[in-house]
Amino acid sequence: MEDFEISYSLEDESQFWRELEDIVSANCSSHHLIDNALRSYLHFTTNFKDEYLNTEYDIARCSQKLLLSELFEANKDYVRIQIVYSLLQEDEPAALHLIASFLLLDGRHNEATFEMMNREGCFPRLLELIKQGKQGDARLHRLLLELLYEMSRMQRLSVEDLAHVDDELVTYLFQIIEELSDDVDDPYHYPVIRVLLVLNEQYMVASTASIESDPPARPLTNRVIKLLSLHGSSYMTFGENIILLLNRETETSLQLLILKLLYLIFTTKATHEYFYTNDLRVLLDVIIRNLLDLPNEFISLRHTYLRVLYPLLAHTQLNQAPHYKRDEIIKVLSILGGSGTGHWEPADETTIRLVDRVSKVPWLRDDDISEGEVARKLLGISLSQSQTASMTSVVDVAAVMEKPGVQTPSRKFEFDDSLHDENDRKTEVNVGKGAPAAGRTRQAPPPPPPPTHSVNGAKQGGKKLPPKTPPPRRRTRLKAIDPQTNLEGRETQ
Repeated sequence: MEDFEISYSLEDESQFWRELEDIVSANCSSHHLIDNALRSYLHFTTNFKDEYLNTEYDIARCSQKLLLSELFEANKDYVRIQIVYSLLQEDEPAALHLIASFLLLDGRHNEATFEMMNREGCFPRLLELIKQGKQGDARLHRLLLELLYEMSRMQRLSVEDLAHVDDELVTYLFQIIEELSDDVDDPYHYPVIRVLLVLNEQYMVASTASIESDPPARPLTNRVIKLLSLHGSSYMTFGENIILLLNRETETSLQLLILKLLYLIFTTKATHEYFYTNDLRVLLDVIIRNLLDLPNEFISLRHTYLRVLYPLLAHTQLNQAPHYKRDEIIKVLSILGGSGTGHWEPADETTIRLVDRVSKVPWLRDDDISEGEVARKLLGISLSQSQTASMTSVVDVAAVMEKPGVQTPSRKFEFDDSLHDENDRKTEVNVGKGAPAAGRTRQAPPPPPPPTHSVNGAKQGGKKLPPKTPPPRRRTRLKAIDPQTNLEGRETQ
């Protein structure tokens, strides 16, 4: 088969999809024929992109056609590497749109795709494309941000790749959020925030590796924290957004990304007072709720919340009178560090140690009793010297990992289910003996607000006002992507 350009003349959209099906159904017995088929695929789709591919759904549908084709099924590794090479070499926005869409959908189901991208040097290339800006195609820019995020959260980046992140890029990402703060429905917020979160995660992992190396190496500068330290007052919308995102997010891995950034903010002196006081109160409400809401098996996530809680209470404006929700905090610490109840398992050693550390925040303590009495009063237990030793560190926080896509269930649902099961058993036992006695049941929370693309705060009278109370936690679970049934990828807020 000779190389040649094919000229197409289409009558309608249905003919476009039929022609595309024919292209990806080609029987290719050699790499040369596969290359021709892929060139035809990109040439055809980009040629008619403006006419027939007007939505993200249409773009994803094109990618799905290739993913489910005989061409791809019979030559997966070769097709993937050719598409990756196209990302590295292509400059035409229309072609990049199709290429990025394919890699994103494929990588979400096959981690080896993102690993291949990493080996071939796609991280610096994506940074380069993102720094070029929207260039009239906001959808492509957003897709590149999503691809960078998904690729970076699945694996550890090399120090050499991470060194390509500069102040200019991080500043640009912060500025996007600030410029879009007026539009609560703008879909840019979520992808940009997630890129900043995953960059911070990569810096923490690299820092941990440098500390543990022999001899210890000089860690890279965390440019996310650096920019917040130097110019945090210019990027306040970002802070408001990550608090609201933590309140709504149910994916465990993304909660951890947010908590890791909060930990660094609250343990870095220059950013102790980055947040507005009212935002800190909202954050404390969210942490208290989530600590009580987490099921027993999500112990690592609970530990991370507790590691963030200590510097939040000790280093920020919350340590100033009037002290916000002091009694509620003490009650939560008592529950978490107790010996167990009908719905709580006995606390593990790490939880006890972390709860004890939080309990020693000066404004939580009673000045009339000793430090040891504080622990016994809050926890109902005696702690050894080894247990009370503080072990919270950047290494501890950075080491906590969770596979993307895992959802954090709610203890409320477990409690409600147990009530339903118990009522069912009572009904079975009392069949023919009259109705069982009525008991108190927990009232279900109000339905959550519909999800939006934005997580930024409201504005009033030209001045942005942070929310006074957190909205109800979103109760729906994100569905895993199935290329045969779902073309739009993951849900965004």
